[in-house]
Amino acid sequence: MTGLREIFEEREGERRLENDPALMPPDGGIVFIGRIASPWTKRETCPKNMRAARETGQKAVLTIDAPYREGLRGLERASHVIILSWLHHAPRDLIVQKPRHAAEAKGVFSLRSPARPNPIGLHVARLVGLDQNAGRIDLDAIDVLDGTPIIDIKPYFASTDAIPEATIEGRDESDRIRR
Repeated sequence: MTGLREIFEEREGERRLENDPALMPPDGGIVFIGRIASPWTKRETCPKNMRAARETGQKAVLTIDAPYREGLRGLERASHVIILSWLHHAPRDLIVQKPRHAAEAKGVFSLRSPARPNPIGLHVARLVGLDQNAGRIDLDAIDVLDGTPIIDIKPYFASTDAIPEATIEGRDESDRIRR
């Protein structure tokens, strides 16, 4: 076999999926590994970001499909996780947008809007509970609509993922920690 498997050595204890996701029919160009259950059913009531979602006190649950549940092994060690989601209700043809709160239009790559060529959501959430056998991950909050597909889950590492000095020119971030 040629391709990526040749450059990754097989390690003891590893298992491969019975069906290679790369060979499956495209699901938006990727394979969805599960779905998000959230309290949000309408765009108008869905929080616009994770901070706003946490302020509601509403929890969320990820359900991982059976073939991918072994991939959850060891995730319980993480206090927080990064979730990549497919924002399936978002339009994909907007390249320049004007947010409600902005004075001028901006390109989608300078915004966090779900409307973009590849509507991938990025969420950092606190891991509240994990049941690998059931494929259930309980989170402190989420800022997506109920039923949103999951692309991937990764542990959050504060030592490498947090950049306290990061800024966006013209954005008030007075409440962030300064060093």
